[in-house]
Amino acid sequence: MADPTLLPAAPAQLPYPAARSGPPGEPARPRPPTRGRTRALWALPPLAALGLLFLYPLYLVVRQSFQPEEGGTSLAPYTGVLGSAAFREALLTTVWLALAATAGCLLLGFLLALIIAFVPMPGTRALARFIDVFLSFPSFLVTLALVFVYGTVGMANGVWIGATGAAEGPFAFLTTPWGVLLAEITYFTPFVVRPLLAAFAHLETAQLEAASSLGARPLRIVRTVILPEALPALAAGGGLVLVMCLNEFGIVLFTGAKGVTTLPTLVYGKAILESDYPGACVVAVVNIALSVGLYALYRVVSRRAGA
Repeated sequence: MADPTLLPAAPAQLPYPAARSGPPGEPARPRPPTRGRTRALWALPPLAALGLLFLYPLYLVVRQSFQPEEGGTSLAPYTGVLGSAAFREALLTTVWLALAATAGCLLLGFLLALIIAFVPMPGTRALARFIDVFLSFPSFLVTLALVFVYGTVGMANGVWIGATGAAEGPFAFLTTPWGVLLAEITYFTPFVVRPLLAAFAHLETAQLEAASSLGARPLRIVRTVILPEALPALAAGGGLVLVMCLNEFGIVLFTGAKGVTTLPTLVYGKAILESDYPGACVVAVVNIALSVGLYALYRVVSRRAGA
């Protein structure tokens, strides 16, 4: 019988399988522990914070939208709100204001970006820097400035009354949908100008010089050379402006447009003025669904356009 002390020792059991890669004949080296578990642990705190601060309140809003004031769970809040004339009017007003403001921002932003990027004049660099600063302004601040200029007792009406002696000035559009539209275009246009300036910075000037040397007029150069390069930035900026206009609340509130009711102001009215919390939650859920859908579309368009 063989001496047990002369038998080869059994290999030590590793806590993880040994790696099989390496030159033949060399001892197998232990495989490093997987990093998947460590990454999952690092992801837990931000996921927990996201769930606590955002997903859980969102869940409460959705749950409240299915709970009428009489108690229980039903679709009664949805049928009551979605079938009302106030909701249909607010939805229509929100959509047309957002679409019109986006179209105005795209047109005005494209013209401003062309002037800043391609028209040689003093002050264009300072104007570009001011646009960067303008992006940090709150929307109510811009609206308040418009009220000071075009409001009922604003500067424009004051000059008119002082010059003509009339009892009141002619500028009363700020409290109408057109005033809200003007304020939104004024505030959101820089969100289109900024990506356009970034796109124009990468445009080859040789293309412009070649088109000009071949006799192309400025409008044709813009249409055939500049506009195709600007389409991804226009798609990105326009999609972002559309989503933000859909959820804008401060501009409508500070213009004092009492006849203009959008989905965000309808949520405010139902929750604060009417104390109809299930109805307010229904409108909020619809607004969230529209915003998420438009944002998903914006991401798809931006990805396909290469923005």
